[in-house]
Amino acid sequence: RPDKAISPGKNFFAGGFGGVCLVFAGHPLDTIKVRIQTMPVPGPGESPLYRGTFDCFKQTLAKEGFKGLYKGMAAPIIGVTPMFAVCFFGFGLGKKLQQKTPDDVLTYPQLFAAGMLSGVFTTAIMAPGERIKCLLQIQAAKGEVKYAGPMDCVKQLYKESGIRGIYRGTALTLMRDVPASGMYFMTYEWLKRLLTPEGKSPNELSVPSVLFAGGMAGIFNWAVAIPPDVLKSRFQTAPEGKYPNGFRDVLRELLREEGVASLYKGFTAVMLRAFPANAACFLGFEMAMKFLNWAAPGL
Repeated sequence: RPDKAISPGKNFFAGGFGGVCLVFAGHPLDTIKVRIQTMPVPGPGESPLYRGTFDCFKQTLAKEGFKGLYKGMAAPIIGVTPMFAVCFFGFGLGKKLQQKTPDDVLTYPQLFAAGMLSGVFTTAIMAPGERIKCLLQIQAAKGEVKYAGPMDCVKQLYKESGIRGIYRGTALTLMRDVPASGMYFMTYEWLKRLLTPEGKSPNELSVPSVLFAGGMAGIFNWAVAIPPDVLKSRFQTAPEGKYPNGFRDVLRELLREEGVASLYKGFTAVMLRAFPANAACFLGFEMAMKFLNWAAPGL
């Protein structure tokens, strides 16, 4: 039984702090994920640029040092903090809207629905941030510098194709984030209930339990999100006009050239990152919530 009525406002601030924890824990593997997903297809007799996750990690460290793994982190910190704030706010709101009284315990489909609402909320912030992040991450790997940084990237995209250029890939971001967010929050709440000893409240979970529930939620989230994510990385980094019919063209090309397995490109990097990053996120969120409930109990 929740001790207090759900406070979307507290969710907002605690979610933002969780987001910062997530970026610090997960960004190195995110860089590797995008580089593997977008590396050129090797010609006949050529070996691929990266043999796999660990090879990409080794090469990046050797060529660019530890800093290379944290390339392009400013954009996600600026983008992720408000995004996770909005994400947890959307989840809090989705839960609150479905409760008749503050004591109502929600069913799993209701939690899934609340999670999906948070996915709609985040896409509005997320779509442009993701587009910019992907463009900056691959230009470093390609070695040609077109954009000086995130703001320059926004300016150039806006000049080239207006607001649509900045929001390219929004439908794919929705396809990725709405079902995945539903999975994310539902799994977290399910595991929290599962790990709570008899007679205790889920709010009193130990740190290892929160880390485990958060990490597993991340893995369930990405199991749903990877195929649309691969399509989105491709679509958002493609030259203007390459895919006139949007994601259907990307899907057709991928399946034709590389088969179904290509929809799970970057799987290892994603799963290796999903656990620690989301464990860090939910731990940050829970700690911030405890602090806010202590500092401002009436809010």
